[in-house]
Amino acid sequence: MTLRERHTKALRKKANRGFSGYPVATVAYYGPDDKLATKVAVGIVAGDDQDPIAMARWFSDGADIRRDHEVNEKIMLFVREQGAKSVVIADRIIGCPHEERIDYPEGEKCPRCPFWTHRDRWSGEIKH
Repeated sequence: MTLRERHTKALRKKANRGFSGYPVATVAYYGPDDKLATKVAVGIVAGDDQDPIAMARWFSDGADIRRDHEVNEKIMLFVREQGAKSVVIADRIIGCPHEERIDYPEGEKCPRCPFWTHRDRWSGEIKH
């Protein structure tokens, strides 16, 4: 393991420990399809059924952000600053990186990510 990789490993290790209490950091990856993650969103949740108390997002221009050691360092810093005791990482890319009402009109599908148009974001399966 190189020095650069230590934050990537630390993030996975913290997630693999399981639930250690609140606050919980949730890490979700987004991309134009289910192969390339170009956005990561990290939310801090203080308790069960509560809205996030802090949120941070990072983006990449074409490279898979899951393998970006600098971004993983920033994620670990954010998680530590927020005092998160647990980390949960989505096991897949869970949708388009563009945001409804910000990047495209509410109620519409993202015009830049046709892959997600008819897919369930949690399973990746095509919806009928």
